[in-house]
Amino acid sequence: MELDIILVFLVLLVTVVLFALEIFPVDKVAFFIIVSLALLGLVSPEEAISGFSNNATIAVLALMMLAIAMEENGVINWLTSGMGKIKSLPLYFMAPVFMMVTAGISAFISTTAVVIVFIKIINQLSEKFNISQPKLLLPISFAGIIGGSCTLMGTSTNLLVNSVAKDLGAEKLGFFEFTMLGLVFLSVAIVYLTLALRWLPWGKNQNIKEDYDIKNYITSILIKEGSQLVGKKIEETFLFNHSEISLLKLTRNNRVHNSPGKYITLKTNDELLVMCDLKNLSRLNESENLGINENQYWDREKDDTKEDPTSKPSELDERIFVELLMLPGASLLGKTLGNLRRYMLQDAIPIAIKKRKTLTNISERLVRSSANRLVLKPGDRLLVEVERQNLHSLEAIENVILLQSFDTVNIESPFKRYFSLAVLVLVIALAATGVISIMVSALTGVCLLLLTNNLDLNVIYKKVNWQIFFLLAGMIPLGIAMHNTGADMWVSSKLLGFLEGQSNIVIIGTLFFITMVMSGVVSNNATAIIMTPIAIAVAQGLKLDFKPFILAVMFAANFSFFTPVGYQTNALIYGLGNYKFKHFLLIGGVLSLILWVLGTLLLTKLL
Repeated sequence: MELDIILVFLVLLVTVVLFALEIFPVDKVAFFIIVSLALLGLVSPEEAISGFSNNATIAVLALMMLAIAMEENGVINWLTSGMGKIKSLPLYFMAPVFMMVTAGISAFISTTAVVIVFIKIINQLSEKFNISQPKLLLPISFAGIIGGSCTLMGTSTNLLVNSVAKDLGAEKLGFFEFTMLGLVFLSVAIVYLTLALRWLPWGKNQNIKEDYDIKNYITSILIKEGSQLVGKKIEETFLFNHSEISLLKLTRNNRVHNSPGKYITLKTNDELLVMCDLKNLSRLNESENLGINENQYWDREKDDTKEDPTSKPSELDERIFVELLMLPGASLLGKTLGNLRRYMLQDAIPIAIKKRKTLTNISERLVRSSANRLVLKPGDRLLVEVERQNLHSLEAIENVILLQSFDTVNIESPFKRYFSLAVLVLVIALAATGVISIMVSALTGVCLLLLTNNLDLNVIYKKVNWQIFFLLAGMIPLGIAMHNTGADMWVSSKLLGFLEGQSNIVIIGTLFFITMVMSGVVSNNATAIIMTPIAIAVAQGLKLDFKPFILAVMFAANFSFFTPVGYQTNALIYGLGNYKFKHFLLIGGVLSLILWVLGTLLLTKLL
């Protein structure tokens, strides 16, 4: 094996480890790939940055912009507006309906954007009508992924496979060329997932107070005359930078100071809202001249019948807890709990972080300490206390889902909604008929929306998932490096040695299986870029038609349901649905195996 090939595999191995362990965000890994390949001389400087101008990368960026327009202008909400009406259906009828609608929309709009909308819908149905979230979240995520694989523009993976294959001399795929295959996969998946509902957890209605163990955790302290705290600055007391105690609020003379600064001098009759565990609460209770409020303010609802109905609610009675789900690109990412208390808008007070489960964090971790260095990452949840009338301030945070049921006013303009939908239909029509490429048609659609003020560039800058863009830009040079050094031919020659003399069904099945397993460890896009050249080289070596091999990589890269890290939507629902890794490994794994066998049989017939 030549040195260049060894170096490419070394870069690939480090990349896979970084992806699997999530040590760094994917965009940082992408930069590592670009710089490593350039410094090692495996690609030219021009090839190292060629991913930024690749047709597939630009097409994916334009499609993300279109998805943002569809969400901002209410198109996705409008298309899913009737879903709440099926709340009275039995679960075994409701789930297939959710899956079919999710898959249908995902075939033309970003799967992630669609699933996010359904997360909101299911969360509201769960709170209002006692509908199980875990029974619906995993099925809609899986159905959205399969629905996206039904068309060329349904997922970035399909665009990447088509682009890489075309660059290597294969015939480009048509917009709906493989839709029938996708529909077969989708039909089988819907039937299977409906039957598998019985093995998904019922879960419980989201109770933020119990989920975050808030009860007996936040308490009010009154500083009495003669207390050791009187006359001291906050930074001079145990309330500052204590790993287990956080000062959330100070009330003085009916004036409220949220996240009070360390230089404030404490006075008699100051009321402090403190977050701490039971051990430290006992310590506070034993302190001289400190009045501990035994009845937490969120428990007042239990005594509503004893209160004068004509009395005006206090400010604390109007405050609620809201859970925020972090999406890729959220402006809060990378911040610790302590940072957030200085960063949050209006009077929102960050209380706790629930970490998303990863390979390096198997158990879900609840982080309350401001001194903790763990930072927010995509898929994490943040608990915030805020006044109900200030919920709009949380809605203004980019790429964050409010997992709290409340009524909002629908302010989307009907004209913007219908015009945006018309533009989407135009883009699909132009791309499907082959008049222009998907990239040009998508850019045309974005241009129309921008010129008619139906899309704001400032919104695009904030909401585009730049991590995906940089991931694609970084992985494409890796594919070029494999081709330049002959690493793809080396791998394909080893595969050819194993597959030579085997039947077509074994050949397609092996390629499908390898791609599917790899996609469960690294991203589906990265897998597609790595495996497509290998698949074409194997087909060329066996003197077989390229198309079944290309489709095998395309579908297999999307069908890694056996881990929650194979696709972005699976990572989002992992913690929300109270799932365990075994639910993906068993239920998702069986689905992957079913689709593997089915895909192998169907694609073999194309040879």
